[in-house]
Amino acid sequence: MRWNRVCVEAIAYELPDERIPTAALEAKLKPIYSALNLEGGQVEALTGITERRFWPPGPRMSECAARAGKRALEASGVPGTDLGAVIYAGVCRDNLEPATACAVAEALGTGPDTLVFDVSNACLGVLNGMVEIANRIELGQIRAGIVVSAESSREIVESTIARMNADPTLERYRLGLATLTGGSGAVAVVLTEVGFSDSEHRLIAGTALSAPEHHRICRWGPTRGLLGETVNLMDTDASQVLTHGVVLGQQTWGKFLATTGWRTEDVDRVITHQVGAGHRREVLGRLGVDPARDFSTFATLGNIGTVSVPLTTARAAEAGFLRAGDRVGLLGIGSGLNCLMLGVQW
Repeated sequence: MRWNRVCVEAIAYELPDERIPTAALEAKLKPIYSALNLEGGQVEALTGITERRFWPPGPRMSECAARAGKRALEASGVPGTDLGAVIYAGVCRDNLEPATACAVAEALGTGPDTLVFDVSNACLGVLNGMVEIANRIELGQIRAGIVVSAESSREIVESTIARMNADPTLERYRLGLATLTGGSGAVAVVLTEVGFSDSEHRLIAGTALSAPEHHRICRWGPTRGLLGETVNLMDTDASQVLTHGVVLGQQTWGKFLATTGWRTEDVDRVITHQVGAGHRREVLGRLGVDPARDFSTFATLGNIGTVSVPLTTARAAEAGFLRAGDRVGLLGIGSGLNCLMLGVQW
């Protein structure tokens, strides 16, 4: 995938005010820790995550995403009526139907010609949405579009802690550990046609690979509880996700370099999916990328799923880590397994 006419015009985000220290989550795990003779501090030691954010109970994802979207439009100078597409790309959604993007589009004041729909692909949703809009811009179908997402981890983290304590086994701890890394937030990315705006951040190329034979190793979805109620459960074989994810990431990186025409040493900055310290260390080591070229947010924000890569990109720009002219790799991976890498000339 290559693009000649697409700019990353603006990225904006929204974070909840409530900070949840990892130690506070572990304090709720006393039954399983006692059963397994585990000392406190295990989650932080294994992941490098000290805290994450939670929305207040009962958030509407469309409202959170729309707030980020309004900030992105304001930063870009693109009015809602000029958007050719609004894509909502979060795992967490308001409804099965209609598309959560509909509520976001209404809040952004789009026109009747705007394409409005959801995209869902685990943690890759926003990057997939960027590709969808970039392709439409490149084909001349639209001149501007926005991808938005919001994720909420409070509910799934709390239900996972309850499951761990009700079944205090090593297997339940192993399958639930990754869920405890989850954070909450919202993000919006505006993409425009070159010449439609003043942005100098060019979307250059992208590469995707998949390994669907591993789709069973991470699952999050509804099931029936003991009383027939619908509950959301998440199980992740973190070691298998890391092992197979890193292999897929390395394969995608090789294809990414060939597509962009860059060498590893030409990539000035990378933003990887924000899973945790072990994942970051393994991925960068396997790709041969100096950690000094990577910007991370997982230590204080956790893993915000689809929000993680674009939000971390925005924070890197705010910190001055991304400089004009930098070749930037946005490196996404999601359960499935799917991997998508985008190259941006900042």
